[in-house]
Amino acid sequence: MLIIGIAGGTGSGKTTVVDQIVAELPADEVCVISQDSYYKDTSHLDFSQRVKINFDHPNSIDFELLVSHLELLRKDRSFEQPVYSFVDHNRTGETVTTHPRKVIIVEGILILTHPEIREMFDIKVYVHADSDERLIRRLKRDIAERGRDLEEVLNRYQTTLKPMHQQFIEPTKEFADIIIPTNRYNTVAVNVIRSIINQKLAHTEE
Repeated sequence: MLIIGIAGGTGSGKTTVVDQIVAELPADEVCVISQDSYYKDTSHLDFSQRVKINFDHPNSIDFELLVSHLELLRKDRSFEQPVYSFVDHNRTGETVTTHPRKVIIVEGILILTHPEIREMFDIKVYVHADSDERLIRRLKRDIAERGRDLEEVLNRYQTTLKPMHQQFIEPTKEFADIIIPTNRYNTVAVNVIRSIINQKLAHTEE
């Protein structure tokens, strides 16, 4: 089993990179786990309290649960992955059964901030994008997909996203084995990752 961690700031293009890597892999040999599924359960709070949570701080993530789930995969066991709602700022109560695969990709802005999880990654990738580009992508996504308005997104970016990125996310670049700039389509870096995965899969089949 090969476990790959893909980190980077909000709107950096992590999902695009993941899609590029997965596109040429057999569907039954790879699974993707999003850090977003592991935001802590906030059912004990009402909506007005949930909105005020700093979701860009490592404390917002249930890393303990994520570690336990990755350990289950290593033991060739399935688990129930939580489903998270960005509209309600909480888990939905539903789960998705996640099965062991030859390649496990874990993606999220904060995954390289946690030492125990970093140690579980065979390859650590950091996706880098210009801060203006990230803001534009975040604006488009949050307004179109998450029911936010322009003022709310800009306020959150200035008060939370930007300072949290500088404090927690940008410094994790130093832990990365590969840094991918996504201001333009970077075929070389993605192909390098694909080559490593294919070598691993070929070795496993021998």
